[in-house]
Amino acid sequence: MKKRQSFDKAFKAKVALEALREGMTLQEIASKYDVHPNQISLWKKQVIENLPEIFERPNKKSESEQHAKKQYDEALRALGAMKIENEFLKKKYKQLYGTDPS
Repeated sequence: MKKRQSFDKAFKAKVALEALREGMTLQEIASKYDVHPNQISLWKKQVIENLPEIFERPNKKSESEQHAKKQYDEALRALGAMKIENEFLKKKYKQLYGTDPS
């Protein structure tokens, strides 16, 4: 039984790039690199699908991340306001009744 092959990302990129150039057929590339043509087709498809991500700014966040960050900031703001209000009410209670409400 033939052992399953494992290829590193540099090799995959080289083979997929050669397939994208279309200088040779998939069959020729497959025999050149000893890889199944279906595997080369899959790598080529992955390259095409992920190509736009190469040009995306690394610090740009997705819409869902931005939404989550906005919700987190709003929750912190609300918590801060509640803490201030709680401290104010404790002071007033102590002024009116002379004891700690705790």
